[in-house]
Amino acid sequence: MATKRDYYDVLGVSKSATAAELKSAYRKLALEWHPDRNKSSEAEAKFKEINEAYQVLSDAKKKSTYDQFGHTAFDPSSQGSGGNPFAGGFSQQGPTTYYYSNAGGNPFGDVGGFSDPFEIFEQFFGGSNPFGRQAARKPHYSLKIPFLTAVRGGTESVKIDGKTHSIKIPAGADTGTHLRFSDFDVTFEVEPHPHFKRDGNDVYVDHAVPFTKCIIGGETTVTTLDGELKLKIRPGTQPGTAIRLSGKGITRIHGFKRDDRGDLYIRLKVTFPEHLNKRQRELLEEFDRWNS
Repeated sequence: MATKRDYYDVLGVSKSATAAELKSAYRKLALEWHPDRNKSSEAEAKFKEINEAYQVLSDAKKKSTYDQFGHTAFDPSSQGSGGNPFAGGFSQQGPTTYYYSNAGGNPFGDVGGFSDPFEIFEQFFGGSNPFGRQAARKPHYSLKIPFLTAVRGGTESVKIDGKTHSIKIPAGADTGTHLRFSDFDVTFEVEPHPHFKRDGNDVYVDHAVPFTKCIIGGETTVTTLDGELKLKIRPGTQPGTAIRLSGKGITRIHGFKRDDRGDLYIRLKVTFPEHLNKRQRELLEEFDRWNS
């Protein structure tokens, strides 16, 4: 077997990485090296390597096997040599192979081996496989869409080869989401938003609050994906406090429920006045004396 890089090195994570950290690393690298986005000669090989690493490390059984036996566990050439702990036979799936044990079938369960790397990418980011093997590749276009259109869904009219097409955008679309049409494929690129910051299906909002309100408490109005929201500030709220609103984030494209959404995090940024009048200074000095 040709020398392979350590899967943890491929994704740039440690062996103690959590599932969320693995997913985040995969998302970043897969978008960077997808052949439709990266035109370098090594892009396809790198993309397949990244997907292979993620398929193993994101599966608890495969990860445990890899941690114990390394690449040998997935190498059919080790059959009979004592190196492969699952000596038995191997099965073909597309251009790759996976191992199984004569004693108990596939040691990784029903989803044996490595699937098509482009299929796992589309399952992860949504959409259909743009690398269908049954037909020739169709023209592929990248479409920039506004942040809120991606969040809420909608339609965009685009002109391709002189013809206007209405592209339906599913709620929850993200950069890399792929749609397949009869004559062409489209991949979305979501424009950034000045107020909302996205992380998967979660959204982060920085909200400024006067320091006096953080001290004595009060009410503030926050802009969310669903409109204006009145939020209570507890007395003694500290700088950097984050408030989580469950289910107020972005719709999951492959969610099982209509209201299957991520979360909204409101990060409170304490603001201080740049200038004080005489009375304000006196009051703060008095407060400081009482607090000393």
